[in-house]
Amino acid sequence: MDEAGEAPVMAYVRNAWYVAGWSHELEVEKPFAISILGERIVIWRTASGALHALEDRCVHRLAPLSLGRCEGERLRCMYHGLLFDADGQVVEIPGQAQIPPQARVRRYAVVDRHSWLWVWMGDVDAADERLIPPAVGLDHPDYILGHGHLDYAAEARLINDNLLDFSHLTFVHAESFGSGPQFAETPARITPLERGIRYERRTENAIGSASRRSPEPMDSFMSYDFLIPGILLMTGGVFPLGTAKACDYGQPELSQAVSGVTFTSQAVTPMRDKSARYFFSWGPHRSHGDEALRDVLMRMADQAFAEDKVMIEAQQRVIDDTEEVQVMPTVHDRGVTLFNRLVEKLARQESGAERAAA
Repeated sequence: MDEAGEAPVMAYVRNAWYVAGWSHELEVEKPFAISILGERIVIWRTASGALHALEDRCVHRLAPLSLGRCEGERLRCMYHGLLFDADGQVVEIPGQAQIPPQARVRRYAVVDRHSWLWVWMGDVDAADERLIPPAVGLDHPDYILGHGHLDYAAEARLINDNLLDFSHLTFVHAESFGSGPQFAETPARITPLERGIRYERRTENAIGSASRRSPEPMDSFMSYDFLIPGILLMTGGVFPLGTAKACDYGQPELSQAVSGVTFTSQAVTPMRDKSARYFFSWGPHRSHGDEALRDVLMRMADQAFAEDKVMIEAQQRVIDDTEEVQVMPTVHDRGVTLFNRLVEKLARQESGAERAAA
């Protein structure tokens, strides 16, 4: 959303790692299909444990390779039998000795990390694993996490905007999270990062929270980083009264929390025009909860994320029916504006580099 009130431009960064799925759901030698940024991709894990990703489109008659058969490190199209190696090159055409050099499909860099399958959508030779956001995986020893995903009939950027402006919690999630008025009444602290923004909110002398109900006043703290291309990493907790002032309103040590320490990792993946997949995990630190609390939090999350989905898909329909889309930013849109400007800047740089190379 632009501060001038112009309609959002749905730009996305290509030189970034997008979440394609949960790694534990990818069965060995069973190809998995997904579209990211409108590109059809097939991912498969071999018996050796290696991961491969190719364009999901055979060069012969455009059959999906995701319906193919794994043969060692290779993938055979099960329409007319062309065999592709992990680099996307056709290495066998049944009944034909000569293989044209152009008989190949695009290869994608793919990595299994933090319980997610990450696909680099830019130049495969430029894939930089250091840019994979530091999410917390389901196997992290300190947290007990539940997980899931939702498919949206809406642009991914609208979901990003929702996650970048938590003032909606007061209204959209009044029933699920039980969010108080402070999210709408008081802007959070927003700090620009090299590849995203940091959101921080402190509440002094609070009575309870979404994960803790108590008549005893406490300080609460929550913070998340929202990183390219659309990854939210959030934690926080409940602290003794006076903690915020004692740490000069900086980030307190989570080890000082008396309760409520959780972690959530969320990822927004644009699939096609006006369709996106939203991945999420959430749960307590082992010192602050157990599987029972995790299940409570996940029921709360299921309700809340369904509330978001209803609102955002309705928003998309209004946008589709509006001839000249104009938005009116508010004080809470600082994070939205900073992040979207960063996305547009990086996208412009990529386009400029491609033109220069051409």
